[in-house]
Amino acid sequence: MSGLFENDNITPGSVPLARRMRPDRLEDYAGQEHILGEGKILRRAIDADRISSLILYGPPGCGKNALAGIIARRTSAVFTEINAVLSGVDDIRKVTAEAKERRVLSGNKTIVFIDEIHRFNKAQQDALLPDVENGVIILVGATTQNPYFYINSALISRSIVVQLEPLKNAAIAAVVKRAITDKEKGLGYLKISIKDDALDHLVNSADGDARSALNALELGVLTSKPGADGVIIFDLAVAEESIRRKKIVYDKDGDEHYNTISAFIKSMRGSNPDAAIYYLAKMLYAGEDPRFIARRIVICASEDVGNADPQALILANAALSVAEFVGMPEAKIPLAQAVVYIACAPKSNAAYAAINAAMEEMEKMKTLEIPRHLRSTGYSGSKNLGNGEGYKYAHDHEGHFVEQEYLPEAKTYYNPTTQGYEAKMKAYLEMLKKYMNNKTPSNSENTARPR
Repeated sequence: MSGLFENDNITPGSVPLARRMRPDRLEDYAGQEHILGEGKILRRAIDADRISSLILYGPPGCGKNALAGIIARRTSAVFTEINAVLSGVDDIRKVTAEAKERRVLSGNKTIVFIDEIHRFNKAQQDALLPDVENGVIILVGATTQNPYFYINSALISRSIVVQLEPLKNAAIAAVVKRAITDKEKGLGYLKISIKDDALDHLVNSADGDARSALNALELGVLTSKPGADGVIIFDLAVAEESIRRKKIVYDKDGDEHYNTISAFIKSMRGSNPDAAIYYLAKMLYAGEDPRFIARRIVICASEDVGNADPQALILANAALSVAEFVGMPEAKIPLAQAVVYIACAPKSNAAYAAINAAMEEMEKMKTLEIPRHLRSTGYSGSKNLGNGEGYKYAHDHEGHFVEQEYLPEAKTYYNPTTQGYEAKMKAYLEMLKKYMNNKTPSNSENTARPR
C-alpha cells in the first residue's frame, strides 16, 4: 500500500493537518451520505470488499483521496498508486505487469489508484484500458474535472462514475472539531478554545472544502500565542486572518463555469431576479470575464424576452458596451441592472422558435424559389427576366399594407404570444389575417385597410 494513505507513525507537525486528519474508517468519514450512507451500494461494496473500477469525481477538499485511502485499508487486494502528473505509459505498464504476475501466482487482485486522472493524455488512458477491461486491475481514479469531458469514453464505460458533492457546513464543522480534539493526529496535544463565530467563519469561508478549513485552523492555531493559562483562543479575528478571502469552486473552463452560467440564464428566463443576481455575483467574485457574462445577457434578452419587451435587448447591449468601457469593479452595476430588467421582463421565445423552425426546414426540405415579383431589379436586364413585375409597394396603399404573395407556399414560423409588447404584434397580424379572409373579388382597391 502506498505511503499516500498511511497514517501510521505520523507525528503532529510532520505533515499538514489536513493530510493527518484523513479518516481511516468509513465511520469517521464526513459527508457524502448520498453514496456512503447506510445501505448505499458503494458502502456495501466497500464493506464487502467488492469494489469495481471507480472514477471519484468532485471538487477539491470533498474527500476523494480520503475515500480512496479507506478503500485501501478495507480491501484484501494489493493497493498501489500512480500520480498522473509524474507518471507515464512505462509506469502504467510496470504496474499492470506486476498485477498480471500477482494474479497468476497468488490470485490476488490489484487496485490501482490514480490521483488527478484527468491529467493523463489519451495514450496513457488507452494503456490502462485492456487491463481494466480484462480485470487485471481495478481502477480507482480521482478527478476534480468532469470525467465525461476529460476521460476516454471507453474507460468511462468500464467504470462507475461516483460524484462527490461539496461538504455541507455541518460536516466541515465536525471535521474541524475533531481536529481540535484528536490528540494523535490532530491538534489535541494543544489547549484550544474556538469561538462559535470563528468556527462559523471557517466553515462558511471553506465553501465545502474541508482541506481549506483545516489549513486555516492550523495556521491560526500555530501562529497564536497561548494565554497565561496555556489556552490558545481561536476567535473571529484569528479566523479572519487565517482565511482572508473565501475560496469558491469555480474553474473558468470546468464544470462550475458551465453549471453557473446555465443556472444564471435559466434564472433570468424563469423571472427570478434574486437567483440571477446571486449567480452574477458568484461569477464576478470568482473572477469571470464580465464581457463573457454580458454576452450571455444579450443572448438571453433576445432569446427569452424577445419582442415581449424589445427594450431588453437594447439595455443588454448597452450593458455589454459599458462593461467593456469601464471594466471591473464598476461593470457589475450595469450588468446587474440588465440582469434585473431581463428577469422582470415579460417573456417570449417566439422569434427564437421561428428562426429554429425555418432553419430546420432549410436543412431538410427543398429550397423555395423566390417569387418573381420580389426579385431584385437593381441591375441591367432584370426587367427582361420579368423581375419585379407585378410587385405592389405597401406604402402606396392605405394602412401601408397590401395583399400579395411573399412565399410560393404558405408557411407559418412566427407564432407571437400575448406577452407584453408582442401582444400588440399578435393583434396586428390577426387583424391583417382577418382582413385578407374577408376580402372578396368585388372589393375595390379603395376598401379600407387596417391601420
